[in-house]
Amino acid sequence: MTKHKYIFKQLEDLVPLSLAYDWDNVGLQVGNKHDKTRNVLVTLDVVERVVDEAIEKDCNLIIAHHPLLFAPLKELDLSSPKGQVIHKLIKHNITVYASHTNLDIASGGVNDMLADQLQLKETKPLIKTYSEQLFKLIVFVPTKYSHQLLEALGDAGAGHIGLYSHCGFLSEGQGTFKPLDGADPHVGKINEQHYEEENKLEVIVSEHRISQVLEAMKTYHPYEEVAYDLIKLENNGDNLGLGKIGKLKEPTTLHALCDKIKDRLQVSHVRITGETEKEINKVAVLGGSGEKFTQAALHAGADVYITGDMTFHAAQDAEEAGLTVIDAGHIIEKIMINGITQYLSSQFEKINVIGSKINTDPFKYY
Repeated sequence: MTKHKYIFKQLEDLVPLSLAYDWDNVGLQVGNKHDKTRNVLVTLDVVERVVDEAIEKDCNLIIAHHPLLFAPLKELDLSSPKGQVIHKLIKHNITVYASHTNLDIASGGVNDMLADQLQLKETKPLIKTYSEQLFKLIVFVPTKYSHQLLEALGDAGAGHIGLYSHCGFLSEGQGTFKPLDGADPHVGKINEQHYEEENKLEVIVSEHRISQVLEAMKTYHPYEEVAYDLIKLENNGDNLGLGKIGKLKEPTTLHALCDKIKDRLQVSHVRITGETEKEINKVAVLGGSGEKFTQAALHAGADVYITGDMTFHAAQDAEEAGLTVIDAGHIIEKIMINGITQYLSSQFEKINVIGSKINTDPFKYY
C-alpha cells in the first residue's frame, strides 16, 4: 500500500515546494507522512464539514489548497473552531497536506486551470516570480541501450523544451574502463581494460526534476557505475508567476464574459466595474485575493481583470485608472479540486482520489 509521503512526492513533482512564497506554509500540516494511504480527499479548505466528509468516505489523507495552519500557533485550544478541527483530524488519524502559493505559481496550477477554463490563448504570467533553472545532463550509455534510456529520462521529466518532450542529442564514441576486484560489470572482465561502443546522451533538466531524473537514469542504465555530468546552464527555463494574462479566442462583451465565468467556474454571481457592453479581448486572471495586483493587470494591457476579494476602494481605484474588474470571489480557486483529483488519480490508479463536495464559501447570496 502506498504511503502518504509518495503522494506528497508526486504532487511536489507538479508543484514544487520551492515555488511557494517564503511567508506561506505549505506541505505537511497535520499527521504522519509515513502512514499508509487508504483514500484521498481533495478540497479547497479544511473545515470541520470537510473533515466529516473525509471520515464518512474513509479518507485518511486530505490535500488542500488553503493551509489549515497558516499563522504560527501560540496555543492549541481544543474548544476553538480550529482546535476542534485539529482534534478531530488527530482522533481519526487523518493527515492534511497543503499546496498553496506553489500551486498558484506552478505550470499547470490554479491560474493555468482558470485560464484554460476561460479558453485564453497566448498566456504568460501576470506577475513573474520565478524562472526555472536549467541543467544539462550528459550520460554515457552503451549504444544498444541509448533509446531505452532516453525514453526513461523523458518519462521522468527530462528533455522538455517548450511544447516538445523527450528531446535529446546522441553522439557516438567509445567508452573504456577496467573492472576491479569486487565489481560486478555488465560487460567486461575483472582487471581487464574494456572498450565499449557508447553514445553520449545529452538532455535538458529543470532543477526541480533533477532527483527523479537521476533516479530514472540509475534505474534504467545497464552499468553498475554510471558515468554522467550535470552542468548548470546560463539559459533559463519557463517563467512562472502569479496570475495569467492572455487573449480570448474572439472578442466578446463584458456581459457575455460574466455569463461565461458563472457557467465555467460554477459561481452564482460576480461583481463588476465598467460598462457591460465593453469589448473584451485581453484578459488577466488571478485566483484568490488579487486586489494588490491591479497595476500589474493595467501594465499588461488587460481589458478586464478577473480575481476575488476586491475591496471597495481597490475596485474604485482600478475603475478610476481605467481597468475593468470582475470580482468572481475567492471561491473560484475551487477549480483545483477537479484538477488535482484528476492528476493524482492518473498517478495512483489503485488509490481512490475523491473531490470534496462540500461548499466552503462562507458567503450566501440573497
